Amino acid sequence: MGKNTVLIVSLGLSAVIGVWSVVAPDQVTGAAVALTSGALEYLDWMFMLACTMFVLLSVYLALGPYGDIKLGHDDDEPEFSTGSWIAMLFAGGMGSGLLFWGVAEPMYHFYSPPGEEGLTTQAARTAFAITNLHWGFHAWSIYGVCALVIAYFVFRKDAPSMVSTPIEYSLRPILGDSATKSVSVVADVIAVMAVVFGLAGSLGMGTIMVHSGLSEVFGLPSDSIVVSTGILVVMTVAFLLSASTGVDKGIKILSNINMVIAILLMLVVLFAGPTTFIFNSFVNSFGDYLSQFVFLSFRIFSYDDSLRGWTHGWTLTYLIWWIAWGPFVGIFIARISRGRTIREFVLGVVVAPTVLSMLWFSVFGGAAIYIEMFGGGGLAEIVFEDVSAALYAFFGYLPATQILNILAVILVFIFLVTSADSGTFVVSMMTTNGNLNPNVKTKLTWGILMSAITFGVLVSGSVSVAKAMAITGAVPFTFIVFIQLVGFFRALREDESQEARDLRLARRMAQAEQSAAGNRPAE
Repeated sequence: MGKNTVLIVSLGLSAVIGVWSVVAPDQVTGAAVALTSGALEYLDWMFMLACTMFVLLSVYLALGPYGDIKLGHDDDEPEFSTGSWIAMLFAGGMGSGLLFWGVAEPMYHFYSPPGEEGLTTQAARTAFAITNLHWGFHAWSIYGVCALVIAYFVFRKDAPSMVSTPIEYSLRPILGDSATKSVSVVADVIAVMAVVFGLAGSLGMGTIMVHSGLSEVFGLPSDSIVVSTGILVVMTVAFLLSASTGVDKGIKILSNINMVIAILLMLVVLFAGPTTFIFNSFVNSFGDYLSQFVFLSFRIFSYDDSLRGWTHGWTLTYLIWWIAWGPFVGIFIARISRGRTIREFVLGVVVAPTVLSMLWFSVFGGAAIYIEMFGGGGLAEIVFEDVSAALYAFFGYLPATQILNILAVILVFIFLVTSADSGTFVVSMMTTNGNLNPNVKTKLTWGILMSAITFGVLVSGSVSVAKAMAITGAVPFTFIVFIQLVGFFRALREDESQEARDLRLARRMAQAEQSAAGNRPAE
């Protein structure tokens, strides 16, 4: 197959879908909903097991014999500071989703917990346990494993930054060069389409939230496709400008701004809201989440079709969503993680963001539930009527409402730009043979195509359609991850042979002796 087969096929498919999304958006979104519904109906058990497996793999990789292996050569140092590193992976991995669902999701589960009575103290505890399941260790373990597999081969084996790299490593001895190359091209194309669909759904959801915020702050019509399209155009211009500057400038600067504004908003809610209740909720929800972790990680409600439908609509939709973002976030996190050990990587990519996510939901969701239980109430009705307006309605119960709303709109917009910038960067890498610094022309092309597909989501105006679009690519990509892991562990075993361990130890001892000699005072 030709050198640029992945680029040609991916661009062709994306162009067709992009035009289709503009001409007949309802057909595109309808096809996405049908595909994901069928996959959930027949493969729910597999997706639940696979996502829980990622958590177990993360624990093993951090605590097992491979934890000291560096993602790079033994003398490589991290390219970014720990603060900027976490800010970038957090902004790329969750972004506007935390703002979109920070108030709304705990409120949904508080009112209608699966198999339980709503509006009770137990329902409040269940709400946080479920929310933490959706946004906690499972989500970040999926990201972590997808990123770790790529980072290991790119920086330690000096291989191309492609989804197919570990696949080639695992299959070439079995299938030979020709067949392996064909499988690799298919895998790369599927991964590219997973990123394109995942970003289209997420950008559509974020644009809907920005639209809702502008309606709240400036009184713009809330159901105008013209306004939504205008937001999408401005966002596209912004992220294409950012994408042209590279990772060390655009994405890094935007991610750091994101973190500052997000922490500021969280501190305002924490100390202007029911502070003691929020801290109690955080500690309590952390304990409930850990104590119910095994139970929640395997719960599908096999014997109750209505509750099984709830699992499909909430838990599995989220988990598959994270898989859909796996190639995008995975390659992006891999790109910014050179020089860190596997143990350090897992702690930074899985543990730190999980704790931050749990704190975020405890602050926003905890304050919202406090309003329903002990305050004036009325927030839930707004949430159920228009989930995209939940955060802005919540700020109405706090001082300086207008300022908070404006900050929220700015934050959501920057999160969207960061995610789109990161996604464009990653797709460009994947379609230029793993080039760590793809050219601007390729990034501009992909950015425009993804915005065209996002337009189809906006025309539907439905959050459920946006979620279905976002997880469409995850269905086939799940099987690709399984093959990747075979090659990854095969390479790890070779890397951790006795000879390799002795050589790495000798290098570190030599470096330590050189450092000690350099610090020894002159006689």
